[in-house]
Amino acid sequence: MKAEEQIRQLQETVEQLKAENDLLLSRNMQLSEQLCMWYEMRQHVNWLKEEMEIDRRNLMVADLTDDAELLAVIETRLEQDTSLLKGEFSGSQLASLIGVSQARLTKLFRNTTYKSADDYLDFVRLVRAMQLLREHPEYGIVGVSEDAGFKSVRTFQRHMQEAVGMSPVEFRMMLEKSK
Repeated sequence: MKAEEQIRQLQETVEQLKAENDLLLSRNMQLSEQLCMWYEMRQHVNWLKEEMEIDRRNLMVADLTDDAELLAVIETRLEQDTSLLKGEFSGSQLASLIGVSQARLTKLFRNTTYKSADDYLDFVRLVRAMQLLREHPEYGIVGVSEDAGFKSVRTFQRHMQEAVGMSPVEFRMMLEKSK
């Protein structure tokens, strides 16, 4: 009798395990379906991101044959990300950033008052530095030079002297007197 009872208990355990296995298989199928749906959704999202990036690039360079529009695109891009002016950012990097050839950028600056893209970038750095001198009197000249993106304080001082006829210190003193 004891053997029959053990067999019956084993059969019940097997039935319980089969039922649990069926539940696990059902849950696994549900999770697999959800994973497939998630994967398809991710593919669609990635495709949309790629399309949006293409559209963004196309809008950014919509009509870069017009000098004024190209200059507006450049100015907008530099205003949006002032960190681009830092360090060794150059005219060739600017051309890459906005998606035009170096020759197109050279043509743009020949048609304007700037001699080259690098001259333009130095001008933008100088305007930024003058803004910092005006808005942040607590900044030192070295800090202003670095924040504006000049390679050295001496370069900043030279550009300032050439552009406005005074050093950064003299410019700051003039600002303080005019307050």
